[in-house]
Amino acid sequence: MSSVLDAVKKRGDWPATRQAIEAAVQVVHGKLPKEPIDPQAKIIEEQTLPGVVRRRVTYFVDEWSRITAWMFIPEDEVDCPAILCLHGRTPNGKDECAGIDSDPLLAFARHYAELGYVTFAPDTITCGERVSSRGMALDTRAHYKDNNKMTALGKMLWDNICCLDVMSEMREIDPGRLGVIGHDLGAVNALMLAAFDDRVRTTVASCGFTRFAAEANANRWAPEEGLVLVPSMRQAFESQSFPFEWDDVLALIAPNPVLIASATNDEVLPGPESVADAVKAAQSVYKMIGAKEALQHFTHNGGHAMTIEALEAADAWFDRWL
Repeated sequence: MSSVLDAVKKRGDWPATRQAIEAAVQVVHGKLPKEPIDPQAKIIEEQTLPGVVRRRVTYFVDEWSRITAWMFIPEDEVDCPAILCLHGRTPNGKDECAGIDSDPLLAFARHYAELGYVTFAPDTITCGERVSSRGMALDTRAHYKDNNKMTALGKMLWDNICCLDVMSEMREIDPGRLGVIGHDLGAVNALMLAAFDDRVRTTVASCGFTRFAAEANANRWAPEEGLVLVPSMRQAFESQSFPFEWDDVLALIAPNPVLIASATNDEVLPGPESVADAVKAAQSVYKMIGAKEALQHFTHNGGHAMTIEALEAADAWFDRWL
């Protein structure tokens, strides 16, 4: 399958193509705020656990909304590398990454703190403590009532940018060594954040995507109700004309390192072989700009899940690049 990246034949072709891709993806996000906001972060709870300290942190992401995140800190550490841990499609929100009543293999925030990283795990909109009083978990109707110019996917991107602002000001964190990891929806958000905020120095994305052309319908992106990430994708799937592809997003992250983990038998994401196609297309850009080893693809046969093998690959990736 052809890719817009096929037109990039030499390094001088890339800046114009990159600009066009950025514009296409930004349309999908909608109108994000132009100015950063003062997050006014506050620690409202602290608990010492074996080997780590867990804090509950609140901060503003807009003039009215103060959200919460779990922060894990290795004991007696300062100026550490840090990892933003983004949860999947779960009503539990940040508790998934914190290991609170969730799959232990998705407890990224606790896991990486035990390995010596400071970690942050925020709630995304419609999840955890951000479920609207007017709706249910994973229901974006309240968002679109208040934000008709910004898609839910765009709001998630903006909120994660705000989280990096908070992390960058923490004395325990080295702001020059920030990473991000996510599974499922968390992987989508991790890739978008890395594509549009170069403070992210390395990324791990697990079971986040297949090429749009390989998906049967728009339900993952724009169902009739529930978690509607990008309403305009309904029409895109009907016409089979997509504003961008995932190889484009991966190329935007270059030259920063990215590990893509996917399953050969993913029961949620159709066309798993298209992930390899996307990575291969984006690798041409990485190679062209001298970062051939910085984009890699790890596969497993564990279905739409984080496996032990995938987590070990992620551990090695962060150890290498962060």
